[in-house]
Amino acid sequence: MGAAGVGATIYFGSPESKRQIQEVSAAFAEAHKKGMFTVLWCYLRNNAFKVDGVDYHDAADLTGQANHLGATIEADIVKQKLPMRNGGYKALNQGDKKFGKYSEKMYTDLCSDHPIDLCRYQVVNGFAGRVGLINSGGESGGASDLAEAVKTAVINKRAGGMGLIVGRKSFQKPLAEGIKLLNAVQDVYLCSEVSIV
Repeated sequence: MGAAGVGATIYFGSPESKRQIQEVSAAFAEAHKKGMFTVLWCYLRNNAFKVDGVDYHDAADLTGQANHLGATIEADIVKQKLPMRNGGYKALNQGDKKFGKYSEKMYTDLCSDHPIDLCRYQVVNGFAGRVGLINSGGESGGASDLAEAVKTAVINKRAGGMGLIVGRKSFQKPLAEGIKLLNAVQDVYLCSEVSIV
């Protein structure tokens, strides 16, 4: 086929996730033996992360953990939704519910509610950026797609991420609009004034 890499998706927390982790881990090991790179879509889109009507699939603490699991099964690049909130572990550990271990320092010392800090928490969970983070560009079709894509790119880059996926936002538009959006995102990553510091 001439492929240079292998990509896969794991829906962490889903009933199939244990099998997915095992199969993807084996596939990534084989890909690395053949000199190929690996990309893992680390998604939390399922009912396991919904609490009291709030969907925590985009919480920095939970997506950060998914990114870390992706890094440990040897993903070279992790694709993750841009975090919009934090506190997923707190929500999942209410009352008699138990979901993993966490420390309050995740929300005080290690992260703030600032969008760049939330994304930076995702980066840190990929072995401090050794496993590259690409964020998704979000839903498409809105009048503010260009502004949202640029904002997401700035957040990702300032957090230490390595890119943005904007397929739907760009390819479902008229050609000139799609090119304008792609060029705007490229400009963010090429701009030396947009940096981690």
